[in-house]
Amino acid sequence: MRKIKIYCTTIKYYKILNKLPNYIIPLGLGNETYPSFWLNEKKGINITELNKFYAEFTGLYWIWKNQTNLNNEDLIGNCHNRVLWLNKLIMEKKKFTTQSLYENLLRSDNDILKNSDVVQVQPIKFKNKNLFEDFDEVHKSDLLRKSLNFLDKDLSIKFEKHLNGNILFPHNMFITKKKYFDEYCEVIFPFLKKSFEYCKKNQLCVGYNSRLPAFLAERFTSFWFSNFKNRNLLSYARLGNFHLSNKINTILNSSKLPFTFYQYPTIHKF
Repeated sequence: MRKIKIYCTTIKYYKILNKLPNYIIPLGLGNETYPSFWLNEKKGINITELNKFYAEFTGLYWIWKNQTNLNNEDLIGNCHNRVLWLNKLIMEKKKFTTQSLYENLLRSDNDILKNSDVVQVQPIKFKNKNLFEDFDEVHKSDLLRKSLNFLDKDLSIKFEKHLNGNILFPHNMFITKKKYFDEYCEVIFPFLKKSFEYCKKNQLCVGYNSRLPAFLAERFTSFWFSNFKNRNLLSYARLGNFHLSNKINTILNSSKLPFTFYQYPTIHKF
């Protein structure tokens, strides 16, 4: 039977992550202290020292190098402590519902998981700018354009075409077969390394842009997995302080409370 593992990366300990379905596995990043029953990127082959620049990509690197007990057809996915997969593609926010968030989280028996090579999150579609222009506007950096030089010619041309479009699959989130995950990692980590070296040379990783390599990689991840033909989309929920409160989740599982799904899914309109 095919396995599915969704790794939920975080740089802080949140009790709600202990209460998610058991195939969603917390993975602690950086130098925070985590429970002994959590996965921790400091245990095993890691690039933890780059977390403040690479963000969740140090977690993806850890998965790639350390989770070797999966077969090629098993599914690997990721999410974040603040961003969780939902079980459907939903086009409008729920204005009223008695349902809980937990009822609407991705289930391991979802038919999409059985019939897809890749699942991506619901995209952001920019109305008046392309991905190059958005990156320039937000980060005021030439890194995205310069990064095209760090890929082989054919891949660079395809990536540039994607960046001239207006569709972004955000949060570096995906679910895919292990064999495709390995192929992705073999490309993105050398690409990230060259991009980070350019950032260091030009002192670009400052302030909000300290995670500039991760912001770049978000664009590349969006591009890479959008090229798969056998691909589907699911919505996602971006959690606020209520769900992430350790005080609340000491007493109960906030995600199982009724009426907590009315604000989801998270849909961006630009």
